[in-house]
Amino acid sequence: MEKIEQEVSVILPAYKERGNLAILIPEIEKEFGNNLMEIIVVDDSSEDGTKELASELNGKFGNIKLITRPPLSGVGSAIRDGYNAAKSKYVLSADADISLKVGDMIRLYQKIKEGFDMAIGYRYGAEGYYEKKSLSIKIKSLISQPASILIKLLTGIKLKDFSNNSRIMKRDKWLELETHEKGNAFLFEVLIKAWRKGFKIAEIPISCYERKLGKSKLVLWKEAPKSLIKLLKYALIK
Repeated sequence: MEKIEQEVSVILPAYKERGNLAILIPEIEKEFGNNLMEIIVVDDSSEDGTKELASELNGKFGNIKLITRPPLSGVGSAIRDGYNAAKSKYVLSADADISLKVGDMIRLYQKIKEGFDMAIGYRYGAEGYYEKKSLSIKIKSLISQPASILIKLLTGIKLKDFSNNSRIMKRDKWLELETHEKGNAFLFEVLIKAWRKGFKIAEIPISCYERKLGKSKLVLWKEAPKSLIKLLKYALIK
């Protein structure tokens, strides 16, 4: 019988996501089973009971870790802090709003085990799916999809989706990267730097859904201009 190892750390950046985490974490525990070493919740000092929920779920599962940071410290720095704290062979990150289903997390895990250094999900294209019911998500899509196309044109990197936090990578490869971004620009910073280092990166289509609980913390009119400037920086300066 093949030995099942605890070789996955799941990183969930969170701010006021107690309701979603109460649903998502048990699903991750169930679907990953003995492959899961730990779930790391990186919480920006939420006042909705996230800390208490993490403690409660750790009492049940025994593998929930909580990193508490100052409020709204940035999703990029949250993912970085989670990656740095992870102890397992593979580190998987996803948004805490359940926009990525656990089934697609499993598929990312299965893909990287084929011999890749990193596997990412893409929402755009014939096989990917991006649910766009609300105006804010439609606007976000109108910004993120052209941005991914622009990165591809400027860098020659043949990936479809650079701004999606649905990804898994080998922890030892993560330790080879030096990243600086605190916000959403972290997502394409990692991919550009990983590609230029020669990492073997796979893409799989995923389904991305709108949140059912809570509110998005992304302020598009603030984040988009900053991300565009940083996009040009990383794409043009090697």
